[in-house]
Amino acid sequence: MKSNIDATNQTRWRTQRRIGVGAPHAMAWHLGGNPQGEPWLLLHGGPGSGANPGLMAPLDLARHRAIAPDQRGCGESRPRGATQRNHTAALVRDLEQLRERLGLARWSVLAGSWGSVLALAYARAHPTRVDRLVLRGAFALTQREIAGLLRGQGYGQTLSVAGLLWPQSGGVPMPALLARLRQLFQGGTPSVAGLRAARRWALCESRAAAHGMWKAWLHASRPTPPLRQAWGLQRRRERRLAAEATRRPGAADRRLLDRLRIQRHYLAHRGFLRPGALDRAVMSLAHQGIRVDWVHGRHDAVCPPRNSRRWAAMGARIAPDRVSLSLTGAGHLGHEPATLAALRDRVRAGA
Repeated sequence: MKSNIDATNQTRWRTQRRIGVGAPHAMAWHLGGNPQGEPWLLLHGGPGSGANPGLMAPLDLARHRAIAPDQRGCGESRPRGATQRNHTAALVRDLEQLRERLGLARWSVLAGSWGSVLALAYARAHPTRVDRLVLRGAFALTQREIAGLLRGQGYGQTLSVAGLLWPQSGGVPMPALLARLRQLFQGGTPSVAGLRAARRWALCESRAAAHGMWKAWLHASRPTPPLRQAWGLQRRRERRLAAEATRRPGAADRRLLDRLRIQRHYLAHRGFLRPGALDRAVMSLAHQGIRVDWVHGRHDAVCPPRNSRRWAAMGARIAPDRVSLSLTGAGHLGHEPATLAALRDRVRAGA
């Protein structure tokens, strides 16, 4: 490994040109860290959110190389928000095409939330190309989790997308709600109802994430400055989202609708995975001796910690020396101090 690489180049987040991955999609990806370093594939959550420089935070950028693709329809990939030919098997093929283009024999995978689903699907399909996985806040795609994404709980109150669309109704079935959102989000120009639903959904997500962070705050014997800072950032984001509920449509709303169109698409199809597919992936990786480190916030209000506990236990029964579980005093977000510290420890510990 070269020792004279300029420090600026080690940490710079560089967006690459897009590559065609099958009409109509062109995938963008981003690079950071040491170009000669140990390669790490960083998979963003959502679905639909897109990669960002914060994904590199657990890495040691002096010795790790970050490779962060924008999944189909997300971020800088085009066409943004497109659901045509957009499914998990296609995303897996895209990742393998990117690995081949970069000339990498193998890489490790760091992923969170929805990204953990894609990471397991990719590793099961291409186990000889994966050194190890570090998975945060694992998403199981259960009906309860999907429903929770549309009902952002926080501070003793519940904000519901279903309540916005059907204010006189009690419990609206998730399939009906997701079908209605598909109608509202399709097309280039959002309707007033579609825009209101998208803004409400974004606020629900923020409230759910904040709820976990709030519980972590309550359980902390002495909140640290990093925790105070993370909590302050989340509260400011929530206030901004609430204030934007009545403003005129703009570019930010178009990006939001693109993101939620992808998210609704994947949630409605349960990640395009057959029942039991994630369990089979966990067992397959354990049988092949691929190391998996699970990191999950104890107070996660989006993806329950039992997901990671269950899968870690499942893998440990087969390969106990290739599995670890870190339950942190945090919620769902990867930048919360306790979770970020655990991710750094797992990533930098080596195989």
